[in-house]
Amino acid sequence: MNSSDIVSLMPLIIIAAAAIVIMMIAAIRRSHALTVIVALTALAFAINSLVHFSVNLPYRISPMFIIDRYAVLFMALIFIAGFALTILSYGYLKRLKINREEYYLLLLLATLGAAVLIISQHFISLFLGLEILGVSLYTLISYIVDREKGTEAGIKYLILAASASGFLLFGMALVYYDCGTMSFDKLSEMFTSGRQNVVAFTGIALMIVGIGFKLAVAPFHMWTADVYEGAPAPVTAFIATVSKGSMFALILRFFININMDQYRTLFLIFAVISILSMFAGNLLALMQTNIKRILAYSSIAHLGYLLVGFLAGREIGMTAVVFYLFAYFITIIGAFAIISLIPSEDGEAVDLQAYRGLYWSHPWLSVALTAMMLSLAGIPLTAGFIAKFYILIAGLKAVLWLPVVILVVNSALGVYYYLRIIMSMFSKQPEEAPGIGILRYAVPIGSGILIAILLIVLIWAGVFPGRLIDIIQSFVLDHTQAGALTFNIFP
Repeated sequence: MNSSDIVSLMPLIIIAAAAIVIMMIAAIRRSHALTVIVALTALAFAINSLVHFSVNLPYRISPMFIIDRYAVLFMALIFIAGFALTILSYGYLKRLKINREEYYLLLLLATLGAAVLIISQHFISLFLGLEILGVSLYTLISYIVDREKGTEAGIKYLILAASASGFLLFGMALVYYDCGTMSFDKLSEMFTSGRQNVVAFTGIALMIVGIGFKLAVAPFHMWTADVYEGAPAPVTAFIATVSKGSMFALILRFFININMDQYRTLFLIFAVISILSMFAGNLLALMQTNIKRILAYSSIAHLGYLLVGFLAGREIGMTAVVFYLFAYFITIIGAFAIISLIPSEDGEAVDLQAYRGLYWSHPWLSVALTAMMLSLAGIPLTAGFIAKFYILIAGLKAVLWLPVVILVVNSALGVYYYLRIIMSMFSKQPEEAPGIGILRYAVPIGSGILIAILLIVLIWAGVFPGRLIDIIQSFVLDHTQAGALTFNIFP
């Protein structure tokens, strides 16, 4: 490895070094505030380092990694999300009587694993990043040891994630056996040339099973609701955004590079997964009264929507997917930031009854959560509306009539359970009901500022999306093809 390789990997090196520093702080003298400062500083420097070398790309560290503008865009997204979740975690953990420093160590390592996934161009680096991310999440999910649901969720995620890794490894082995390579570039050349073999396709099918578990798409979604409910709210937000976003970035790079649309079987597999995810997520969410379980099942539906953009192909489809992920990151982090502020005797107020009358005690929090729910539902003037509309345009342009129709139908279903949450907040609280936890708990300054910023960005991206879409296209599309590929419906 030479100096250029080190410079290109500087964001990851900064994150890894910060994790080591936090480990030393925890060993020498515990300090929650100092640990948070180190974590936030590292993430800020990592984001800043992306700006400095993003002009000399793409850069390959053969055979493992590729750092191009696509990778820079997604790394920036997950680092900013990690920064926001670190702020959220500080306010959340501050009120708990536990050792807090190791939490930030694990959070940084999970972010590092997600970044490794994004820049991977080899099966070995893919699996390395996946395991760094997964092992960190096992512990983060069950970090608060006195919560039984957290321990149960951690064990379930451990077992199912280990099973998913087994499918993934076996699939990689079959592909390697048939093709003799684990490099994405060489596999892309072989598949693009029209090479077809039952062993390689069996391997890819097994890999799709493993990836399906990691993304929690139907029919591999069994763990989602229990893990979302049992994990601390900031960790749940991390799983829903950084973990799934990095995995989706990986499959977007890999499957589009091998020209998936020329293989009808692969295309149909993802189409079926998309349709099943939309129906399963929305129908199961309709039956829930727990807000974290509602968001868990809705996340399955949103992954189904994303797969419509994924199926649409490389030009408008990729731009639509990235914009959708951006809007989803903002919305989910904002929603869980508010959920984390509402404690109860069990630690978190997750039943819809706990949110009844929230508007009359904390109007601005209820308005912010309303905006997040409206964005998830795809209501105009929010980023979620533009994101869903862009996915629809991508699907129509690719003539994906059935997935598009099903997306529209399921979007209508989703409006119902999001409105249930909104109606609970704006309803009068019954006199006999106990006061909700937020009446006895002040909103931390950091969390309050974070929610305000997310709300502003959510509305800005919904009202003026053109500039953001231009930026996304400049990073996602090749400059040599920009004139032919750019399709901007928001000038």
